[in-house]
Order: sequence, then C-alpha cells, then structure tokens
Amino acid sequence: MFAYAPAALFFLLFGIGVLRDRRQFSNAVLLGIAVSLLSLALLTELRKAPTLVVELVAVAIFLLPTVGTVALVWFLLANGVTMIRKEGRRPANLLSLLAGLGIIGVIMLLLAALATGSFRLGVLAGTAVLVVGYVSFLFVCFVGYAFLYGRHRPRRDVDFVVVLGSGLIGGERVPPLLASRLDRGREVYEKQAARGNPPVLITSGGQGPDEKLPESHAMADYLVERGFPAEHIEREDRSRTTEENLLLSKAIMVQAKPDYRCVVVTNNFHAFRAALTARKTGVNGHVFGSPTARYYWPSATIREFAAIFLSHKLINFGICGLLALAGLLAALAPGL
Repeated sequence: MFAYAPAALFFLLFGIGVLRDRRQFSNAVLLGIAVSLLSLALLTELRKAPTLVVELVAVAIFLLPTVGTVALVWFLLANGVTMIRKEGRRPANLLSLLAGLGIIGVIMLLLAALATGSFRLGVLAGTAVLVVGYVSFLFVCFVGYAFLYGRHRPRRDVDFVVVLGSGLIGGERVPPLLASRLDRGREVYEKQAARGNPPVLITSGGQGPDEKLPESHAMADYLVERGFPAEHIEREDRSRTTEENLLLSKAIMVQAKPDYRCVVVTNNFHAFRAALTARKTGVNGHVFGSPTARYYWPSATIREFAAIFLSHKLINFGICGLLALAGLLAALAPGL
C-alpha cells in the first residue's frame, strides 16, 4: 500500500493545481509524475503475479518502447514529408521531420557505442538518451494535459467570445485554419444566444506587413457574410502576437464590463499555450479549441511545446546542461 503513497501525493497536488487554475504547465508536470509513480507502483505488484504474467509484462516492457519508437519515427518522417508537400518548406513545417531525424541520430549513436564498445561513446550516447528522455517526458506531459484541457467546455454564460487571428491568404482572405476558429467562436456565441444572453464576439488581429487589411476586419467580414449579426462584433485590430491579442482584447472587455467573463477561441493545437498566455496576461477566461487538419497537428504541436519549453528556459536548459555536463565529466574522467 505504501508503494502508492507517492503517486497519491502527486495526484493530490495535481488536483489542487487544477482547482486553483487549469492554465498552468505545472499541472501537466504533476500529472506526468503522478502517472509515472503509479506505473512504478503497479509494477511492484508483479512479484505477486503468476510467472506467466510476469514474463508477458517483461516482454511487453521490452517490445512496446522498441515498436513504439519505430512507429513514431516513421510517423514523424511521413508527416514531415506531408507538411512540406502541402505547406511548403518553411522552418516551422520541418519540425516533425527534424524530430524524426533527431531520434534516428540518437539511435545510431547508441548502436555505434554498442558496436565499438567505446566507453566514452557509450557515455555520450547515454547522456543524449537522458537529455532526450527529459525533453520527451515534458512533451508527453504537455500532450496529455493539453488533451485533457481541450475537453473543457464553457458551462456558464460569458460576456465575450474572443477569436484569435492567424494570418490571411493573399493578404485579405480568411484561410481554413482561421475559418475553423471563427466557426467555433460562432458556435459558442449561438449556444449562449439561444439562452437569451448573446455575448459580444471580438475578432482579434492586426495588420501584418504583407496584409491589405487588419486580420480582425477580414474575420468580421467573414462572419457577417455568413449571417452573423454585425452589431455583436467588436474588432481589435492592433495586435501582432498572441500576447497582444489577449492584452488588447482584455482592454476592450474591461472597459465595457470590469467583471467580465470570456471564452478565447483558437485552434486545438494552440489552446493550451494560449491558456498559459491568458493566465499570464490576466485574462478572465478559458481557451476553447477548434478542429485542425490531422496532417497539420504534429508539427504544430511540436512548435507549441517548443515555445512552452523555451518560456521556461532557465530551468529546462539548466537541467539539460547538468545532464550534459555530467556526461562530459564521465567521458573525460582519467583512466576510463
């Protein structure tokens, strides 16, 4: 029973964190640690299981990571090719391909260390595995909690629905990615309007250097052309980033109603990071995600995780640096 105590403690801390504010990355890490500890506790129960069960679990523990890694590499490479074919060769579209190649690089390093029997090469490979393992753990925490956060739906009436911009086609037309956000924002609006209390929908996005008009104006036009009541639209047309989207939209909402409540709408891959930014900027509301094309999701998710990882660069680079330093010292130790 005591084996489950650490897991129970971290599940408790996770629950407290969620009750305080769902929009915290620490919740993702606490959940990841809790699930990991629970898995270890369950493994300790194997000593009481029949021999056949123990053998089957041992085979599964060996095979699942191996098969899973191969499948993951194939998926990332295939998705990378799809992204290049459909979205072009911009750096952001290469992330899944680069991730797949990076995993292959680590595997090749491990195989080289085993083939040569080199201690120093083995230490280098082990260090690379530790760093990749740390980053991978955080990534799994991010994906798992982002999925759970995405299940959250607005349950109470809100005063505003804020739809975040994402760029225009040809500098003036709403692309499918942004149309998905607008359609979801309209869905939230209509559900509440049906209860007799329609909120104000804020289209948020300024004008980029390659755009003919502010994104918010094209977004509003898209909605009005499809029958949305123009009198329930407010345009925030000065922002250039997600943080500015939220800060400037917040100013509009506070001016209209200081004790406002809102829902922020973006694409599902961006929802959790937008929620972290909403918390940072003091926006009183949660983020609601809209559907994204399946092929676009992996690279976009990696990009979102990278942004969150870099937003905590001190602790993350510190831990990775310590792991790398320990490996370097071990590899350079005299007599080895």
